[in-house]
Amino acid sequence: MSVTTQVRVRYAETDQMGVVYYANYLVWFEIGRVELLRKLGYAYSQLEQEHKLILPVVEASCRYRSPAKYDDEILIETRPLLLRGAVLKFAYRILRKAQVEGEENTLLAEGETVHVVCDEHMKKQNLPDAYANALRTMIKEV
Repeated sequence: MSVTTQVRVRYAETDQMGVVYYANYLVWFEIGRVELLRKLGYAYSQLEQEHKLILPVVEASCRYRSPAKYDDEILIETRPLLLRGAVLKFAYRILRKAQVEGEENTLLAEGETVHVVCDEHMKKQNLPDAYANALRTMIKEV
């Protein structure tokens, strides 16, 4: 099961060649993670403020398939892949939304990020049970 978030490519996200600069896909991954947590009923800011926990990225990968361009409508599909102790892994698919009904969306990129749940002193911690249980429910449905 994944959560889909829609964004529109802004001019500032494109490079001199008129395509989205490659690093912006990592920004879209973050948007997807934040919105996935929000759909589960949790805000990332809540994790930071109430539990004093952060989710630093320790590994990121992205496979680019087709370029995104200014004003494209982008779909960010995000799903949790793994939650083991303090380690959390997400998978992403970035698609260009089809402009004509009945056409398929175009796969633009696929990627993954790995995070380690840490406290404010960068010491590994487990996610609070409520977050972990909600994410595990999504992982089991995959």
